[in-house]
Amino acid sequence: MDAGDAASLEKLLSERYGRKDALNVIEDAAIGNLLSHRSVRAYLDKPLPEFTLETMIAAAQSASTSSNLQTWSAVAVTDVTRKAALSALAGNQRAIIEAPVQIIWLVDLARLRAVCAKQDIQSDGLDYFELFLMGCIDAALAAQNAAVAAEAMGLGVVFIGGMRNSPLGVARLLELPSGVFAVFGMCVGYPDETRPAAIKPRLSQDTVLFRETYSLEKAISRIDDYDAVMAEFYNSQQMKRPPWSEHSGKRVSGSSHLSGRDKLKSVVKEMGFLLK
Repeated sequence: MDAGDAASLEKLLSERYGRKDALNVIEDAAIGNLLSHRSVRAYLDKPLPEFTLETMIAAAQSASTSSNLQTWSAVAVTDVTRKAALSALAGNQRAIIEAPVQIIWLVDLARLRAVCAKQDIQSDGLDYFELFLMGCIDAALAAQNAAVAAEAMGLGVVFIGGMRNSPLGVARLLELPSGVFAVFGMCVGYPDETRPAAIKPRLSQDTVLFRETYSLEKAISRIDDYDAVMAEFYNSQQMKRPPWSEHSGKRVSGSSHLSGRDKLKSVVKEMGFLLK
């Protein structure tokens, strides 16, 4: 990387951590692309280039997958009516309607169960929580690879956890069989630069990175600093928000803040995952 690239990387690190004395990282264009990530919720009414989806899925399938079981699938939705229905199920998020493509990332154990049936092999192992967790991890790793690929192509993305608000409704809309569950969605499209998205600061590295052993005391020692960083960020975005620690605390303070997801365990079982 040349001097200009190094300066750009330093700026990205400053934005990512909300501080001028940013840490040092190895200079690389791919790392710069990762550090540039922001959640894009405003999109242009512009179709994606040909082969965009295929490129993203190729990147997704290049992610690690436990034992090569590949316990995930994805449904790409472009139909306007179906996107509107998904938006309603996920809390009426406008980005789902605006983005030309909504990708729903799935835990998919139905395919593996069918493979077992074809080979006349028992599939009781799929009934255990480990396999559901494996599917969630596989889907997340695949989706992150796809997101990086999309951003490398000049597109923007935002993950939509609201797909878990009404999982049965999503399943009916997408015609998901038993053993398939929508973990989250992903909007994909060209960012509307008239409504730009900003890089949101994260916790400092010494809050999340530990050497040899974990230290909760160390983890919480810099939270006040992060509250100050986020207060400055919210002010710059003209957003009225409480301190990060207060906002996060309220978000997990009880089931009423979980948007219906407090019932997920029973719903997931109803959808064919026994979670033994």
